[in-house]
Amino acid sequence: MKRDLISSALAIVVLTVVLGLAYPLVITGIAQVAWPSRSDGSRSLLAEPRLDGRKPDPRYFQPRPSQDDYDPTATAFANRGPNQRSAKRFYSEQLKAYLALEQPYDSALTASRVPVDAVTDSASGVDPHISPANARIQAHRVAAVRRMSPGTVSKLIDENTDGRFLGLLGEPGVNVTTLNLALDHVRR
Repeated sequence: MKRDLISSALAIVVLTVVLGLAYPLVITGIAQVAWPSRSDGSRSLLAEPRLDGRKPDPRYFQPRPSQDDYDPTATAFANRGPNQRSAKRFYSEQLKAYLALEQPYDSALTASRVPVDAVTDSASGVDPHISPANARIQAHRVAAVRRMSPGTVSKLIDENTDGRFLGLLGEPGVNVTTLNLALDHVRR
């Protein structure tokens, strides 16, 4: 028994050093050498809501709702269940806010046409991607407020849409952070 305890403790120490310290340091070092401009992360990996005071700025595409106010140091998922009263209230409020922002620019928009990602938060709370359907709805507002052609806004959406991983996995998503940066660089 004593021998098993010593072996187990030694295995924990060795594996912690190798997998918890050495491996991450080696991989970080390789990344710093191979991709120095990309290895420290990117602003495009985080959702950035654009606000006008406390309200969403209508000139910009808005990301999904966030449980933690888009704070990358405190990412969290709400973990709302389908039978939870607070979930129904939260989603109703999100839907109402989305419709209030978008319906003035798309009078045909109804609650049944609102994509689910427009009212639900992502697992991390800082995911910058929205569905192409969500982006197309918001495009009406952005084009009208910025006095841009819908074709120009649509082209920017297409340029900032990430496809499926390996062409098979996941769903296409529009990176709102890079899309909003691109909007600010359009010359009219």
